[in-house]
Amino acid sequence: MLLLRAVAGRRLPPLPLPRRGCSRLPPSSPTAAGRRGAAPVLAALLGLGAVLAYGERRRRGAQAAQATPVPRYPLYTREEVGRHRSPQDRIWVTHGTEVFDVTDFVELHPGGADKVLLAAGGALEPFWALYAVHSQPHVLELLREYKVGELSPEEAPPAPDATRDPFAGDPPRHPGLRVNSQKPFNAEPPAELLAERFLTPNELFFTRNHLPVPAVDPSSYRLRVEGPGGRALSLSLAELRSRFPKHEVTATLQCAGNRRSEMSRVRPVKGLSWDIGAISTARWGGVRLRDVLLDAGFSEEREGEWHVCFEGLDADAAGAPYGASIPYGRAVSPAADVLLAYEMNGEELPRDHGFPLRVVVPGVVGARSVKWLQRVAVSPTESPSHWQRNDYKGFSPCVDWDTVDYTTAPAIQELPVQSAITHPRPGAAVPEGELTVKGYAWSGGGREVVRVDVSLDGGRTWRVARLTGERPVPGRAWAWALWELQAPVTAGAELEIICKAVDGSYNVQPDTVAPIWNLRGVLSNAWHRVHVTVSR
Repeated sequence: MLLLRAVAGRRLPPLPLPRRGCSRLPPSSPTAAGRRGAAPVLAALLGLGAVLAYGERRRRGAQAAQATPVPRYPLYTREEVGRHRSPQDRIWVTHGTEVFDVTDFVELHPGGADKVLLAAGGALEPFWALYAVHSQPHVLELLREYKVGELSPEEAPPAPDATRDPFAGDPPRHPGLRVNSQKPFNAEPPAELLAERFLTPNELFFTRNHLPVPAVDPSSYRLRVEGPGGRALSLSLAELRSRFPKHEVTATLQCAGNRRSEMSRVRPVKGLSWDIGAISTARWGGVRLRDVLLDAGFSEEREGEWHVCFEGLDADAAGAPYGASIPYGRAVSPAADVLLAYEMNGEELPRDHGFPLRVVVPGVVGARSVKWLQRVAVSPTESPSHWQRNDYKGFSPCVDWDTVDYTTAPAIQELPVQSAITHPRPGAAVPEGELTVKGYAWSGGGREVVRVDVSLDGGRTWRVARLTGERPVPGRAWAWALWELQAPVTAGAELEIICKAVDGSYNVQPDTVAPIWNLRGVLSNAWHRVHVTVSR
């Protein structure tokens, strides 16, 4: 409330016009006139002082409406908007097709400047989905006073054959993602947002691509299903939807390399330097893989070792597609909930996440959930793909690149128990009083997380965090648990915050990274540690 009164009562100077060459707005622009009174608008935009700000806006709006003609705004591309990500270049965001300059809101944001800057240069929608207080008509009405333009209607990505760059046809991405590589594109959501909402917004779901994103025409798309013991099928998207019942499952996907950066601090490893964000959760909709296989005549039980192999439409320069496989028993199990998904959080699959069809294998490493699926094959051997046979495997710390033999280790399927702290962030200065610690926890194979222990003193004493979310069906805990803990802290203290999760089989995370180090930096699930100081 003190902050609310300070923001609502503060007199601010008029917002400065963007520098020449940044926003291309003339001094007479309606935006320049509309930037006065930033504090009340800020309060409402960010969910505080809404009534005060709205009343002020109505008063000013009524006066301005009599004298101001309807403005015509310049057009911008998303690339141009994306250049405005700092106070020096002005901070722009989009909502729908509109472009806004929110530079002078940033330092006054009650939730911290960092939260606003996460959306800089991109869309507000995925962030507003995390904080429902923004989804009110008067907030958007107030935001429009700070409008500087419209998005150009010509926003389609270039055709893949318009350039020799194989990644030229990749889709646009939200600039709030933390990028680990551009080509192929790999990025994770900001860690501080992971535990803010049970379902991760599609635009902020972590992206793991191994190859260029294929451009798929849904009208001509066909899924091939084949293998010994069944009949071959060729299914269109319409046939998949009409021929098989829709099934939905909420499941967390995690990259094998999540938290790899912590292993690299012990010894160098090969792979993308993921922080704690190579994990996300969505509500997936589609058809059961089991239903499709049974319709093709494959039996529920098979003698010997059998696998179900998946191939994507993403391919390397030699035409070799990304591929992976799972055991046959998991593919046909009614309790495994393996999906051929065409929806993600109630929407059509985004291109980065497998449009028009992908596999979702709950409880299993994300590498097996093949995107842009073109082929399902029942086979007596696992997928011949490089990513099945010669990657995504764990080894002893004593194995190096001179001695590694990928044939000696099984492909990763179910992942070990995992947890991480999303708030506060490492190195933060937190205020004295009550500290809220937040995070996520998850375990592979459908094993429910039954407890998360948190220490504020480096592991000398422990407290039990409160778990949130729905209680899962036993053995089918496909989604993460979010957790939080409140504890008093005193000024001047230096805290080493630790979390560790325990699953329903009483598997618990190891306390340090060194004993689980491996040359590929996978399966990194040691206690997560965050150091912070307590300020006055």
